[in-house]
Amino acid sequence: MTERARAEGRAGVWSGSWVAERLGVELAGDDTLTDLLGLALRRNPKRAHLLVSNVLGKHVPQSPSVVYGHGVALGRRVRELLGAEAAERAVVLGYAETATGLGHSVADGLGPAPYLHSTRRPVTGVARAGGFEESHSHATSHLLLPEDPALLAGDGPLVLVDDEFSTGNTVLNTVRALHDRYPRKRYVVVALVDMRSPADAGRLEEFARDIGARVDLVTAASGTVRLPEGVLEKGRDLVARYETRTAEPAPAGPSGSAAESGPARPSGSVGRVDLRWPGGVPDGGRHGFTAAQRDRLESALPGMAERIVGALPPGARRVLVLGFEELMYAPLRLAHTLEQITDADVRYSTTTRSPVLAVDDPGYAIRTRLVFSAHDDPADGPGERYAYNVAGAGFDAVVAVVDSAADTSALHGPDGLLARLAAHVPHVLLAVVPSYVPEAPQAPQASERPSMLPEPLRGPDFSSYAPDEVGWLLQDLSDVTLEAPTEEREEAIQSGGAHYAESLPVEYQPSEQYQELFHAALATSATRLARAVGAVTEIVLAERSPRPVLVSLARAGTPVGVLMRRWAQFRHGLDLPHYAVSIVRGRGIDANALRWLADRHDPADVVFVDGWTGKGAITRELAAALGDFEVSDGVTGFDPEIAVLADPGSCVRTYGTRDDFLIPSACLNSTVSGLISRTVLRADLVGTHDFHGAKFYRELAGADLSPDFLDAVSGRFPDVADTVDAQAKELLSADRTPTWEGWAAVERISEEYGIHDVNLVKPGVGETTRVMLRRVPWKVLARAGAGADLDHVRLLAEQRGVPVEEVDDLPYTCVGLIHPKYTRGATGADGKAVTL
Repeated sequence: MTERARAEGRAGVWSGSWVAERLGVELAGDDTLTDLLGLALRRNPKRAHLLVSNVLGKHVPQSPSVVYGHGVALGRRVRELLGAEAAERAVVLGYAETATGLGHSVADGLGPAPYLHSTRRPVTGVARAGGFEESHSHATSHLLLPEDPALLAGDGPLVLVDDEFSTGNTVLNTVRALHDRYPRKRYVVVALVDMRSPADAGRLEEFARDIGARVDLVTAASGTVRLPEGVLEKGRDLVARYETRTAEPAPAGPSGSAAESGPARPSGSVGRVDLRWPGGVPDGGRHGFTAAQRDRLESALPGMAERIVGALPPGARRVLVLGFEELMYAPLRLAHTLEQITDADVRYSTTTRSPVLAVDDPGYAIRTRLVFSAHDDPADGPGERYAYNVAGAGFDAVVAVVDSAADTSALHGPDGLLARLAAHVPHVLLAVVPSYVPEAPQAPQASERPSMLPEPLRGPDFSSYAPDEVGWLLQDLSDVTLEAPTEEREEAIQSGGAHYAESLPVEYQPSEQYQELFHAALATSATRLARAVGAVTEIVLAERSPRPVLVSLARAGTPVGVLMRRWAQFRHGLDLPHYAVSIVRGRGIDANALRWLADRHDPADVVFVDGWTGKGAITRELAAALGDFEVSDGVTGFDPEIAVLADPGSCVRTYGTRDDFLIPSACLNSTVSGLISRTVLRADLVGTHDFHGAKFYRELAGADLSPDFLDAVSGRFPDVADTVDAQAKELLSADRTPTWEGWAAVERISEEYGIHDVNLVKPGVGETTRVMLRRVPWKVLARAGAGADLDHVRLLAEQRGVPVEEVDDLPYTCVGLIHPKYTRGATGADGKAVTL
């Protein structure tokens, strides 16, 4: 950005005109709206445009008095709205990352209210008071980690602060989740701008009636964004066209036409200033910030600002104080104080996770972009971070303010923030604020202390799935011999000598003829599967959470979880977290996996995923296990309602179809499930504080069809999108109350065939297939007239000498019966409950 360009920008060119002219986007509303907002384009957009605030201090360097003044003014308006008495009892909650500083400023204007902001940084030893996902966000889950668990439990007003109120989904979902846990009578939503569409405008009053509380809205300005038809596609085209030529300017001059390649070559100096941050004062509101802590910070700010002045180079006339992602308030207050005690032109902004296209035009809000490596060991792994409108802006010095958790080798490396800044600014000054970590509660006795649970296993080290497709909350038992012949396992189980989850069957290796059947079945059913995947995902998004945490029941549920994640990405641009956990019939779900999930996500957002229902045993098992976990750990919020691709047993409300048809992933074992075995639970291998185990069959890589299955189904997504919309709409309006018809049918069959044990009756195509592959089958019952869906079952039955008996009025396409010789008195080996 040249001096001339900056002058043009000051000459009255609206920083949204470039996008408005090219996309036909209109900003309508208050006269002040274009002063507050510019427009930019999202990279890989989920929405074509991005509203860029000129007064937030995130993307656009601004006078700190302007940034702080807007927040304080909003806080004073909230105080007037509530009245002095209610304001004294209020709590303010800000949203990471963009509104952490704004929320804190609102709290300052409100008065002595304590402040808390959500965070994307898990902190060991701090209990979660809640959490949520942002429906349009590119980033990870929001966590609520107050040092004082009672902070959100009072009955005073809760003031929620975000930078913009667009659809209202994020804020309203947060209010609903918190209201269920900490009910109160009044909420105030605060935002710089109210940009709701007319369709969304009436939702606030309706929402307040639903929860039985008053919900007010306070904003600095309001308006709407009018989007023409096809704006998303046009936005993507523009991003693709400009991405390669307008990214980071060359260090020696104005904006270049190509991204900088390789490490930056610093030309400026890099120094450090010791702020002497007051002990015991938090760096922000991640764990709460009280009025007393605010007073201590106010007393220390002038001295810290003087130290910055003393460290700046002589003659520095234009200075930027650059904060760091969620760390917005501390650098804002330092910049504000610096502005008051120096004649320099002080500006303030912060780095961000948000990927935005940069275009060097006075009518565009993001003129330049610096790209650097994440440097605080983020929970979601390494990645790019950005600083906008810094390069080429004529700053004589930049004061980079980070917390001590982010003062890492990555910060100082050749691809780090400091090197990027030094390539464009003559002087860079690093100021480190100590990361505040609450004192850990008294540790339990050594004998009671659980081991630290590991992070999820991911491919390619564990499974053939891509690392972002699924994280396995399991331990790797690949080096342990666990396989036993099928008949030997059955005899051990039926005699009570072993539980089915203590060993593994020998992996079935399909014949060439059987593999041909698999590929034929996949080609035939891929479109049908894609429709079911899309429908169940749309129901989950509509009814369960706008950004659910998918938790598949390993292993049959895992391919379905991956496909649901792909659909959410394809249709909505969502990057949903997905994990796989173990559940064992008779022993429940892996409690350590639940603890891991509850520590990192809001249990209310967790959606358990499975492939299909048979008689509903796994549905009942999960409900009972979650009830036990709530009693043992005191963690509430996990919903036992499973989302499945097919629900022929009518056991759940969330499904893509209730047809009993061939799901090709049921035809094979590990070679269609990422080369992962069934899960294992054995006392000598799985300790009290361990995840359940499983094996990764690396040696079967040559026969792996897992990617083929996923790609075949997801490749049909574009073809079925319109059909899915209609199917999901129909399902959402239908009565989906479970009838448990499948369970009744299984009980009837068990008695009619003299088995007298429902565990030996496996209904549905998927369950029957598993009987043929891993158990000792007795016979197969097939619905009269069943067609190609049973070709593979008939082939397996022929190979194993198992009779296929056609039956009229069978509620399933087929039912597999396990041989009673091996299972009398057995605890059973339900293929679903074993979590295949």
